[in-house]
Amino acid sequence: MTAELKSTSDGATMVLTISNPSQRNALGPEMYAAGIEALNGAENNADVRSVVIVGDGKWFCAGGSLQRLSANRERDPSVQAESIEMLHTWIDTIRAFPKPVIAAVEGAAAGAGFSLVLASDFVVAARDAIFAASYSNIALSPDGGLSWQLGRTLPRQLASEWLMKGERIEAERLHALGFVNQVTDSGQALNAALALAASLNARAPNALASIKELLNEARGATLVSHLAHERDHFVRNLHHANAGIGIAAFLAKETPRYE
Repeated sequence: MTAELKSTSDGATMVLTISNPSQRNALGPEMYAAGIEALNGAENNADVRSVVIVGDGKWFCAGGSLQRLSANRERDPSVQAESIEMLHTWIDTIRAFPKPVIAAVEGAAAGAGFSLVLASDFVVAARDAIFAASYSNIALSPDGGLSWQLGRTLPRQLASEWLMKGERIEAERLHALGFVNQVTDSGQALNAALALAASLNARAPNALASIKELLNEARGATLVSHLAHERDHFVRNLHHANAGIGIAAFLAKETPRYE
């Protein structure tokens, strides 16, 4: 079966399905390119208000294909470098995408699959889902921004443990540490993610885009510069039509219907 990234719709939510079941939904350059194209196309599409990323079947994503990586050892190093650059462009596109991105995880998210999860704005995981930064198990180092994410959000000793030992991490532990927003029964991650997406779709998209941009900028900004960014976003959103809709609906005790 050909590896592909399938794109479908559920109301105002675009669902991207990593489909490579014979290799536990392993990734490759074609999927990276498809992911970038899908998000770029959805960015200015008003009919799309959120994105859910899910794996086909029992796995979320096993990361890179070991068969492809083994074959690339016999090719010029630039081949693998170009592949990783495309993965990194996809990761960066997810982070910069101005609409909520939700990872719905069943089974396992390993290697670059774990990177995809951490690049998302929300994570919904089945109770029996597992996560692994398993690069060191095969004498490799992280990609997909995994060391950046873990290095900035965990104590160094814990990040070292996860990346150097490459052991499985349970969904409940990630939930306790704040990496997973919601834990569900097995087989229910996608349904829960779609319900979360629907609740976000009902909110003003310009406000959500501002929140995502501000969160992305916050870690690298000084307080003074970030306060200025908050001011500019607030003023711009106040003068957006949706603020008028939201304020009027709140005062009237009605449900707003945002543009």
